[in-house]
Amino acid sequence: MTALKLYLDEFDEIDYELIAIHSVLEEYRLAYFLNQKLPVILSKSKEEIGVTIKEGEAFFIKYVFSDPVQDIRWTLIPNKNEIVVKKKSTGQNLFLNTTVEIATKVYLLSELKKVDYFLKIENNKGTLDIDQIIKKINTIDRISTVYAVNPEKIKSKNNLIF
Repeated sequence: MTALKLYLDEFDEIDYELIAIHSVLEEYRLAYFLNQKLPVILSKSKEEIGVTIKEGEAFFIKYVFSDPVQDIRWTLIPNKNEIVVKKKSTGQNLFLNTTVEIATKVYLLSELKKVDYFLKIENNKGTLDIDQIIKKINTIDRISTVYAVNPEKIKSKNNLIF
């Protein structure tokens, strides 16, 4: 009987490009402007990205466009979200034994906390010029910075598997 060995490195291949966007725009407005500048029609997905943290689970909305001709999938994801955790107040203070709501910021990629949004382009395989996409995105008003991120240098890249 022969033994079959699988190496985990075989499944760790990165097949997407990641663009970081710094902007004060709301996600729906950014998706609208990206639809105007890029060859995409991003629309809000019913599915959300769940990230588990010690306080609970945070959900991130996403805007998705699948190009069936080139087999490329575009996803716009906010990097920041806020969850509200209810805790019972302890200790001797004015609010003893009352439930307090505490807001906690959660990041999709915690090592890139200053990034507001990520544009993930899957199955590109050199079809699209990422530098041209960055230049087009940079022409949108209220976007301060746009740049490509190397996914191999991200520690929490498992949050980008969806």
